[in-house]
Amino acid sequence: QVQVVESGGGLVQPGGSLRLSCATSGFTFSSYAMRWYRQAPGKERELVAGIANYGGSKAYADSVKGRFTISRDNAKNMAYLQMNDLKPEATAVYYCNAHRDSGHSYWGQGTQVTVSA
Repeated sequence: QVQVVESGGGLVQPGGSLRLSCATSGFTFSSYAMRWYRQAPGKERELVAGIANYGGSKAYADSVKGRFTISRDNAKNMAYLQMNDLKPEATAVYYCNAHRDSGHSYWGQGTQVTVSA
């Protein structure tokens, strides 16, 4: 049974930090690139960050470059998103996604991040 479970969301003040975690099971984690997406109310889901199977390649949306860091631990089947200097426009539901080049993909249920004073 495949599971992708995000955690670590919450309410944070502007300028603050959060670390999102993505716990996975039921598939060969190291065979999948991992991505974090977010969806704000009334907006389309957008890709925030991605990391290759063994962590050698990372990519970020321009809006988060220099402030967010994606990482993974293949031994623990975990992915992470460290978010620093958070801005109100980062408020969204954040989703973890496991993706293969074939197009096969697993999604988590999302975790809410709210940036507000």
